[in-house]
Amino acid sequence: MKSSNPMFNENKMRANAQVDTLDGDLITREGEVMTIGGAVNKTFILLGIMMITTVFSYTYPSQMFMYIGMFGGIGVVLYANSNPDKSSWLAPIYALLEGLFVGTITAVYAAGTSGLIMQAASLTIALLFMMLFIYKSGLIKVTQKFRAAIGMAVGAIMLVYVVNFVLSFFDMNVPYLHEGGMIGIGISAVIIVVACLRLLVDFDNFDKAAAMRSPKYMEWFCAMGLLVTLIWLYYEVLRLLAVLSSGD
Repeated sequence: MKSSNPMFNENKMRANAQVDTLDGDLITREGEVMTIGGAVNKTFILLGIMMITTVFSYTYPSQMFMYIGMFGGIGVVLYANSNPDKSSWLAPIYALLEGLFVGTITAVYAAGTSGLIMQAASLTIALLFMMLFIYKSGLIKVTQKFRAAIGMAVGAIMLVYVVNFVLSFFDMNVPYLHEGGMIGIGISAVIIVVACLRLLVDFDNFDKAAAMRSPKYMEWFCAMGLLVTLIWLYYEVLRLLAVLSSGD
């Protein structure tokens, strides 16, 4: 969704930091700058907010909820990308909208499959911490070339999603996408790997935004960007586990 994920454009973070530095001393005063701890706390807050509508839409699944969450979330992310200073209230709205999407797709894919939700959630959390360890240990360095490669990969995947969505109106779909068989499972595995690598860029952006002494509202912006990737990763893991459990 330069990165194909509209969140976390490094130039945008630098621009925001520069604007506040030039316009006044706001980001030089203690407590007014972004911190990594603050961004992490905001991430947990957004996850908690998202769970409110997730539980509701899981209990009362509806295709309408799914589309409201999907398109509403995309709209909020795009608007926040152009107006990061409004992230303190846009991020909670995004979390509420995405909860409608997450709860509905969870109900759809987990229907009649015992333990699938716990497996998907546990695997997503495990992948998150594994990638955090890889990032902190320096096993994979987030360079500009790495960012560009991941950006192109994410962009290509999102383009395939859009094409598949359009084709669905004509009772067609992109071959092998989210299907069973070795090829379909392999494609899903590759997408999950790309989503995991995208987490490394998210972690690096936390560090860069804090190092630039970005304004406090960037904590919400950063937290929302990480949430975008986590929801995508959970969605892919859930679909792959559903395919594997179906025995197709």
